[in-house]
Amino acid sequence: MPQPNLNQLAKMAQKMQADMAAAQEALAGEEVEASAGGGMVTVKITGDLQVKAITIDPDAVDPEDVELLQDMVLAAVNQAVNQAQELAATRMGAATGGLGGAGGLGGMLGM
Repeated sequence: MPQPNLNQLAKMAQKMQADMAAAQEALAGEEVEASAGGGMVTVKITGDLQVKAITIDPDAVDPEDVELLQDMVLAAVNQAVNQAQELAATRMGAATGGLGGAGGLGGMLGM
C-alpha cells in the first residue's frame, strides 16, 4: 500500500482550513428571509445564525389571540434558521470539497 505524502496532506489541510474560514466569514454577510402567516411575520437571519430583523404586520397583532402571533414568530424564526443552516452546509461543503469532516479523510489516508 503506498504511503500518503504527508507534505501534500498538510498543504491540503491548510487550504481546506483557509477555505472554511473564508466560507464562515462570508456566511456572516449573507442573509436568508422566511415568513409565516402568509407574510404576517417575516424574519431575516444571517448565515451564521444571527437574527437581523423581525417584521410583524400590524394586522397580526390581536390582543385576543397573542398565541397565534407567538406561533407565527416561532414558525418564521425556525424556518429562517433551517434555511441559514442549509446555506451554511452548502458553503462549508464547498469549502471542504465534500469531505464531510475529518471522517472523510480516510480515503486519502488509505484507511
